Amino acid sequence: MTTMKRAPGRHVYGTAAAALGVLPLIWHDPKHWQQLVSLGNFAYRDSLVYVAAFVQIAGGIAIQWPRAARAGAAILGSVYLLFAILLLPAVAAKPQELYRWLNCFYELSLVAGALVVYASARKHDSEGAGRAARFGCFLFGISNVSFAAEQVEFLSRTASLVPRWMPPGQMFWAIATAIAFALAGMAIAVGRFALPASRWLAAMLIGFVLLVWVPACLAEPHNFGNWSEGLETLAIAGAAWILADFLSRDHVTAAPSES
Repeated sequence: MTTMKRAPGRHVYGTAAAALGVLPLIWHDPKHWQQLVSLGNFAYRDSLVYVAAFVQIAGGIAIQWPRAARAGAAILGSVYLLFAILLLPAVAAKPQELYRWLNCFYELSLVAGALVVYASARKHDSEGAGRAARFGCFLFGISNVSFAAEQVEFLSRTASLVPRWMPPGQMFWAIATAIAFALAGMAIAVGRFALPASRWLAAMLIGFVLLVWVPACLAEPHNFGNWSEGLETLAIAGAAWILADFLSRDHVTAAPSES
């Protein structure tokens, strides 16, 4: 595997992850954390929220630095995988409700980004690292197909988030971005046109952050949901960028053998 030199996606991902860790320090109520709600009330639940918060902050900081990137990726990947596992009881309780599956896929998309960083940072066993990174790409692709399903399922809400001033209309962009999620996700999952697809997803998701969630947070700074969804979107954008960084390096490395 190639070493990580220029890694803007890793910095975006890590910054968003650290910021997501800050949220529990501001909003203390465990009811905000869907990963814990399905477990019901139990001893030290509040403490668990703070532990998860500090672990995310530590992982988000560590992943910024090349020498600590692998450790940071391992920390964040483990946290988000645990979050996905904690959501499984809710899925099992009512598997017919799509949003329960989607909550898991949000976490798995972040696991995918961490897995690609972890694999890219390995100095030995390049073949195994390559397989791990490509599995991360597949997982991220499938997650994005689920995001398309979410937008179709909640199309009216998605359209309502689009700024009214954007032509040709809110519903147009809700449908267009759902199609983009589906096509880009499938391209990444099967490994065809994955590089442009990952770049497009990174750009589109950052657009969501700038056009939807930044104005929403400014308008309602005390709304936990706006900050949580905005930072989660930024983290997923960082994961898409991580894939683009990896696939770009992989393409450059493979280019001589293709000529």
